[in-house]
Amino acid sequence: MLAQVQLFEILVVLVYLFAIMFLGILGYLRTKTQTDFLIAGRKVHPFVMAMSYGSTFISTSAIVGFGGVAAMFGMSLLWLTVCNIFVGIFIAFVFLGGPTRRMGHILDAHTFPELLGRRFQSKFIQVFVGLIIFSFMPIYAAAVLIGGTEFITEKFGINYNSALLLFSIITTAYVIMGGLKGVMYTDALQAGIMFFGMLVLLVFTYNSLGGVAAAHEQLAELNKLPSLFGKIGFQGFMEMPKFGWGAPEYELWWVVISTLVLGVGIGVLAQPQLAVRFMTVKSKRELNRAVLSGGIFILCMTGVAFAVGALTNVYFFKNETIAGRIVNITERANVIVKQERDIVVKIPCKLIHLDTNGDEVADTDLVMNGYDVEKDGKVTPFSKLMPAAEVTQQADGSVIVKPHAISFLRSLVKLPSGDWMFNSDAIIPKFITSAMPKWFGLVFLLTLLSAAMSTLSSQLHAVGTSIGRDIYEQIPGRAGKGLIVIKSGIILGILIAVLFSYFNRGGYIIARATAIFFGMCAAAFLPAFVGGLFWRRMTKAGAIASLIAGFAVSAAWMLFFKDKEARAIGLCYELFEKYSLLLDKPNWSVVDPLIIALPISIITGVVVSLITKAPSQEHLDRCFQGAGRTPVSSHGKAKPVKAG
Repeated sequence: MLAQVQLFEILVVLVYLFAIMFLGILGYLRTKTQTDFLIAGRKVHPFVMAMSYGSTFISTSAIVGFGGVAAMFGMSLLWLTVCNIFVGIFIAFVFLGGPTRRMGHILDAHTFPELLGRRFQSKFIQVFVGLIIFSFMPIYAAAVLIGGTEFITEKFGINYNSALLLFSIITTAYVIMGGLKGVMYTDALQAGIMFFGMLVLLVFTYNSLGGVAAAHEQLAELNKLPSLFGKIGFQGFMEMPKFGWGAPEYELWWVVISTLVLGVGIGVLAQPQLAVRFMTVKSKRELNRAVLSGGIFILCMTGVAFAVGALTNVYFFKNETIAGRIVNITERANVIVKQERDIVVKIPCKLIHLDTNGDEVADTDLVMNGYDVEKDGKVTPFSKLMPAAEVTQQADGSVIVKPHAISFLRSLVKLPSGDWMFNSDAIIPKFITSAMPKWFGLVFLLTLLSAAMSTLSSQLHAVGTSIGRDIYEQIPGRAGKGLIVIKSGIILGILIAVLFSYFNRGGYIIARATAIFFGMCAAAFLPAFVGGLFWRRMTKAGAIASLIAGFAVSAAWMLFFKDKEARAIGLCYELFEKYSLLLDKPNWSVVDPLIIALPISIITGVVVSLITKAPSQEHLDRCFQGAGRTPVSSHGKAKPVKAG
């Protein structure tokens, strides 16, 4: 019976992949020019655009990565959903979408860097932005790869590295073949699958926990449990972290709000792979029609992921029951809770390894209990923080285990090195395989494949076009000859992402990598992007200064000040023998670069633009055709413009 189920699952996945490849081929057949490959011929239906935008925006990063973070830190992450809808949909579509589409058409821009470069008449801007995208987008792509791979590994029990390789090859194939048309066609199909899958997940989760009110009441009760995160300000799964400044107990608030909510919520406005979608529709009317469907889609995706993530704690602690046979018991394993450069925090635990499907191979690993640690005459009572699993022996030799673990302590995984680790990115996959009906595992597999492939395909497309269109074709004599380089760039981008995914697992890396890229895009691109669309007085020098300042400050903050990133990179330690220059200053070392870099980037762009010569009136007239506003002459005075 098990073999039949697995065969059915494989057949369904093959049908799904066949549909994806068919749409990729359809995109290929309808891709006649470079404009078709880069921006889908500028004739995309508004619903397709909205679904492509939404499915590109929402990936396994949101569902698996941020869902796992919500399981650790609770419902406070729902503020990101609010930010995503208001900023990522309403502001993006209503205020930025129309001007981006109009200016992109007028300037015949095919990529986000090209739009900025032509608005400010600067090849340097186009190349510089292209280099940032090509260099850092693979980190974000790796976050998406890890999310999809984690679930494939959990679902099918196959090797993480094998799942990573297979997943990346499939996605790369249809992006290279179909260009943006193929990407957007598949995005629309994948968005529909994602929407259905997440709705079913929401209904089943609340139903399994006794309804909405009962589920939230039980989650609130878990606030009384001792927490691994209490010292940094965790106050409960239904509460915001403790707010303040200047003490370690406020650090979680700054992680949640500055990095996860603001870093991602604002950063979405300057995402190259999203902004280019505004240039694929025929008119602003199509954008307006896409707002409602886009908003509902984002609400369903992120709202469900974050709410379910927090509620997994109720299921694992109160409801989960696992039946199987004990394969073996590890009396004392030092399980990694935190692992960074020169910092490894381990909790000694007793582990039980179960065979739940009758093949005599351990497929479920649980913590039975934790041990206290004595060091330098002091005892750390880890046992109070750890679950005490309830094991009931059955007459046939099997056992029934109730783990009584909150989600983070249920996310036990074994690393290739043989070490054990609590990995928040494994929480959602484990919840699906344990709590949901078997058939839903297949639905959710398709949901995650869709989420990952839709985002990853757009990321790879952006990586390829940045190296081909925005860098290679700027070399004299190479204009219009970059299609081969674009496709080669896609392959190189996925290789970098795969390598990053291979060496980075655990430590909520999915959410961290996503926030890093979104925050950097906001700080570096957003002032020049918004200024170029709405402020006619913004100059080439101002845009360049803003881009460089935003990028430089973001990079410097990550290299020398933000603890996790600076510690991982190691440059700060090599130069100053400190992991972070602000490590002894409470809260500063967890503040996101966006909070510092974006204001500096905005001020730099405004000041430099005001003290440098305005763009030519002829160029402004062309850029703002049909904008219905009065431009500024090169002398700084208002000057009328003819209609059209």
